[in-house]
Amino acid sequence: MGEDLESTSKLAVVIMAAGKGTRLKSSRPKVLHEIGGKTLLAHVIDAARQLVGPADIYAVVGYQAEKVKAAVASSGIRFIEQTEQRGTGHAIQCAREAIADYENILVLSGDAPLIRAATLSALWNFHQAQQAAMTLTSAEPADSTGYGRVLHPPAGSAEVTAIVEQKMLAPEQLSLREVNMGLYAFKTAPLLAHLDQLTSDNPHGEFYLTDMAHVLHAAGEFVVAFRTPDAEELLGANTIAEMMALDAGLRTATARRLMAAGVTIFRPETCVIDSDVEIGADTIIEPFVQLLGRTRIGSDSRIRSYTVIDNCILGNKVLIWPSCVLSDSTIADGASLGPFARLRPGCEIGEDVHIGNFVEAKKAKLRKGVKAGHLTYDGANKHLTRIGKDAFIGSDSTLVAPVSVGDGAYIGAGSCITKDVAAGSLAVARAHQTGKEGWAYTRRARLNKKIDPPDSRG
Repeated sequence: MGEDLESTSKLAVVIMAAGKGTRLKSSRPKVLHEIGGKTLLAHVIDAARQLVGPADIYAVVGYQAEKVKAAVASSGIRFIEQTEQRGTGHAIQCAREAIADYENILVLSGDAPLIRAATLSALWNFHQAQQAAMTLTSAEPADSTGYGRVLHPPAGSAEVTAIVEQKMLAPEQLSLREVNMGLYAFKTAPLLAHLDQLTSDNPHGEFYLTDMAHVLHAAGEFVVAFRTPDAEELLGANTIAEMMALDAGLRTATARRLMAAGVTIFRPETCVIDSDVEIGADTIIEPFVQLLGRTRIGSDSRIRSYTVIDNCILGNKVLIWPSCVLSDSTIADGASLGPFARLRPGCEIGEDVHIGNFVEAKKAKLRKGVKAGHLTYDGANKHLTRIGKDAFIGSDSTLVAPVSVGDGAYIGAGSCITKDVAAGSLAVARAHQTGKEGWAYTRRARLNKKIDPPDSRG
């Protein structure tokens, strides 16, 4: 990012994540809705972590706070409780003790998932260069409806005198196009010194952080606007439809990033590729594929249509036939799976392994060159099935774990194997066929479903 540790050690990031998001018509906290395969809050945290360490990131949580904490606990950030949600200014009041020892803070919105680390870095550098008490981020979107307008001194400059919310604009201010985008930098000392001057004298009866622009300017502090050319990056979403529009845009950007790196994606508009997915050059992704979570795919592989891969690591030259479902597993170079194969979590598929159609496995380890075709069963009750090198498993066989099949052993088709099979041996486990003529007709007669037997003369 260009900053050294000394310059960022005086900086904390505060993320607003306490709201419900009433307009979403959802009981889920707004920041836990997802785009690009991650929660809105996780996207914002990832951007912030490019600037400061997780111990210097604070999420202000309120609505369903425990659920929000649990969702991002692995990030290592800290949390501040806003038990009563009384606005963004009140959220910073709740954070007073946590931020008191920092020289500066950045304030981010937890529902603006497209924010880039480069933008945060540019804001931070501008804030330092201006020696400002408050730096807000502004833009001129095509439609400014609903946004607070940024007011400047009559002479015109980057200095800001106030931010006026949409509902409180005077008629002559409705034509103003520069709007506040909800991303701020503050010097902590003047912020905390004047924080209690905020009032709730507004239509919502809340304490707005935006009012700090007027409060600080009136106190003789320097308030300035950092203009961003990309308003889209700082947009949030207030409805599910708006959120899905953000999702579509992010997934399109992900597909373009991968294609620019040498990945072929046929009909990318039909694919669902999460933002953290990485794919090597010369790999081909066919239409209607889903690549989810932190999936990693090597080079020169091919993923055929209707396959779903979630949090898996695939090597080079891997072929996944259509309609496979793979979860939390690793697949080594040269392996091929499917069609219609399923890997449940914990599978380790070795080099050049072939898993055939309709095979399902869980926590299975298949060594180099093993072939498992046609409904081979990997076990139950967390027991293991072990299949040795060059073993042959006949069609429609059932391996009841725990059981081991030695190197080079053969299993006859249709067998139900319940005991270990020695190396180089043949195991056939099926009953001899018997027949009882007329048995079916006699049984049906007893059940009052008598039917005539076929004409014995025919």
